[in-house]
Amino acid sequence: MVEINSDKNHGAPQELISETVNALASLYNTSSEDTPDNVLKAYPNTNKVIKAQKLLIDALLPGRMIPEHPEPFDLKNFLALRIEEAINILIPELEKAIPFRWKSQTAQHKGETSEQDILEECKSIVSTFCERLTCVRKLIIEDVKAAYEGDPATLNYAEIQLCYPGMLAIASHRLAHEFYKLNVPIIPRVMSEWVHSKTGVDIHPGATIGHSFFIDHATGVVIGETCKIGNHVKVYQGVTLGAKSAALEKGQEGKVAEQRHPTVEDHVVIYANATILGGRTLIGRGSTIGGNLFLTKSVSPNSFVVPKLPGVKIREHGTPEPGDYIVRKTGPSAFF
Repeated sequence: MVEINSDKNHGAPQELISETVNALASLYNTSSEDTPDNVLKAYPNTNKVIKAQKLLIDALLPGRMIPEHPEPFDLKNFLALRIEEAINILIPELEKAIPFRWKSQTAQHKGETSEQDILEECKSIVSTFCERLTCVRKLIIEDVKAAYEGDPATLNYAEIQLCYPGMLAIASHRLAHEFYKLNVPIIPRVMSEWVHSKTGVDIHPGATIGHSFFIDHATGVVIGETCKIGNHVKVYQGVTLGAKSAALEKGQEGKVAEQRHPTVEDHVVIYANATILGGRTLIGRGSTIGGNLFLTKSVSPNSFVVPKLPGVKIREHGTPEPGDYIVRKTGPSAFF
C-alpha cells in the first residue's frame, strides 16, 4: 500500500501514479477499439460534432445558439457562414465515423465489409444533407406554428424559437434524423444526447416524426428509435413512447431490425406522464391519451383513453391483464 503524502506543497506521489497507470493500461488492450490511441484519434470528436450542430441549429433558428452575427447583416451571408463552418467541422468527423458501419459489433455479426473510398462517401453524405436542409427548415416552420397554436401562454413565434426546450429538441432531432437516414454511425447519437442533456428530451435519431409536432413543457419525454409519429401530434412532459423490455437477441444477424416502438397517427394528443409501449401498439388518428396511463394495446381512431379508477392495482406475472384503462369515442363530453 502506497502512503500518500498529505503535504500540500508536494505534488502527487509518482509511485502511486505509476502503479495506477500500470493497472489501468492493461484494461485498454482487450480490443483494438478500446485503446486510447483509437479513442483519441479514430473516434469522432464529440465537442466538434456539437459545435457543428449548434451552427446548423442557428442557421435554422437564427439567434437560438449563437447570438453574434456578421455586420453588416445579410441573411444569405449569415446562412453561408453558418453552414460552411458546420460542414468544414463535420467532414473530418464523418471520416472517423463511417468506418463504424463495418467495425461495430452488429456489423461484424452481419459480415459487412468496408467502404472503398471514405472521403468520397463523406462528400456524398454532405451533399445530400445540404440538399435536405430546405425540407428540414420547412418542417421546423410548421413545428413553430404548432407550438404557437397549441400553447396559449406564448404570444409570438420569437419566444418559441428562442426559449422553448421542446423546439430546440425537435430542431436538433430533425438534423440528426437526416444523418441517421444517410447511415452515419455515432454522430446522430452525439447530437441527440447533447440536446437530451440540455432539454431533458430524449428522441432517438431514428424516430420518424411528421410535420407540426409540438412537445409542451418538454422535460422527461422519451421517444424510441423505431417510433413513427404522424402530423399535428402534441405530447406533454413525461411522455414515453418506448419498447417493451425484452432480452437482446444476438447471433449471426446481430440486433433484430423490427419496429419496437409505437405508431402514433395524425392529430393525436398525449397528456403528461403517459407511457405507451410496443411496436404493435398503434394510436389511431384523432385520439386523446390521458395522463399517467400505461398503455400496451392499440387504440382505434378518435378514441379517448383515461385510467379506469384511481389507485394502485397489483397482479402477478403470468396472470391475465385486467382492463386498466377505458377507451371510448370522443364526443362533446370527452374532456378533462
